[in-house]
Amino acid sequence: MSIEQKKEIVLRYYEEFDNGNLDKIEDMLSPNFVAHFPGSPASLNREKFKEFCLMFRSAFPDIRHSFEDILVEEDKVVTRGIFAATHKGKLQGFPPTGKQVTVSFIHIDCIVDGKIAEHWGEADMMGMLQQLGTIILPIQLVLQGLKIGALVLTVLCLISFLMTKY
Repeated sequence: MSIEQKKEIVLRYYEEFDNGNLDKIEDMLSPNFVAHFPGSPASLNREKFKEFCLMFRSAFPDIRHSFEDILVEEDKVVTRGIFAATHKGKLQGFPPTGKQVTVSFIHIDCIVDGKIAEHWGEADMMGMLQQLGTIILPIQLVLQGLKIGALVLTVLCLISFLMTKY
């Protein structure tokens, strides 16, 4: 199978995913398909991956992938890019926020006999959750603390000034 054919399989997969054609992408996966995601306690088989895709598509029905790089080496296709979407459905317990997100990703897909046999997904999920307002990163807490500290210091200075005047 040529480099272009392998690229085409993966790009067609993302196109069908973005268009919500989950039945078509299921046909593009090998019978023994396995997906790996950081933080997931175990790899996902075809059925669990389909559940993940359904959940993600319902949370982000207008998702669109764009690609910065597509590299092919032997049986692996590496895609690096961004997906953009609006949070319109429940996502892992978080209700829809209506907020738009832009998330960077790097994925590796292994092509065997014209189908995707294995997938490794890395995406900036922390950044996505921050964009949705569902988490606050430590630096944000520090900045909030500095604002509160500046306010307290201002009040104390004002009290001190008033006490010396009266």
